[in-house]
Amino acid sequence: MDLNSIPDLFQSRLRIAVVASLLTGEKNFRELREITGATDGNLSVSLSKLEEAGYIKITKDFFNNKPRTRCSLTVKGKNAFVDYVNMLDDIIKQYGGQDI
Repeated sequence: MDLNSIPDLFQSRLRIAVVASLLTGEKNFRELREITGATDGNLSVSLSKLEEAGYIKITKDFFNNKPRTRCSLTVKGKNAFVDYVNMLDDIIKQYGGQDI
């Protein structure tokens, strides 16, 4: 297992937090901002990158005459996150007895 093989999309704490929070279901932009503590701009950029990769689906609509952005995890995104977590587990097993 190569420590340099961590996917680029999961080299950001914010993107990891977004994907992890979406494992439990759809969230709106405000909820994701509260969960992650991110600024609107940083969250927006991260969501765009995750959407471009096909990891999340973004739906924009109006609710009570206000714009609403909802995000959900795709199967591809869930699978990529599970692979990432398994990769971390393999790294821990490989280096578990050593100081990293």
